[in-house]
Amino acid sequence: MILTCKACQRKNRVPAKDLARTVRCGACKAQLTPLTDPIDADEQTFDEVQRDATLPVLVDFWAAWCGPCRMAAPEVKRVAADLAGRALVVKLDTEAHPAVAERFRVEGIPNFVVLKNGAVVRQQAGVVPAAQMIAWLEAAAGS
Repeated sequence: MILTCKACQRKNRVPAKDLARTVRCGACKAQLTPLTDPIDADEQTFDEVQRDATLPVLVDFWAAWCGPCRMAAPEVKRVAADLAGRALVVKLDTEAHPAVAERFRVEGIPNFVVLKNGAVVRQQAGVVPAAQMIAWLEAAAGS
């Protein structure tokens, strides 16, 4: 996936398997990870994270028109910040990438999926607090 360095704005290719550790910008050597914000994923990025991530992954299936999704967004952001380096958080727009949502049988949004080694360990629709999402990810990490 491509990460933009906050220090120099250069784009860096970072494999999903390396998102669990601190890597450095190829240009200025600033730290790029662990990620503290959700990853806005397209289908290719999502597939790479699902296949290669070594950390548990929380996927937030959402759409811009969805009021509950907008309510959940700060909670999802909090999870990414609180579990930086221990889990990954991915946001996937179901309007832009309906094929991925279909693969996970997403019928209502927001819909949260927890992946461990590419496999679904939990899936739930509806707004939930950050503490609940964190508990899901910690349980997945321990399993």
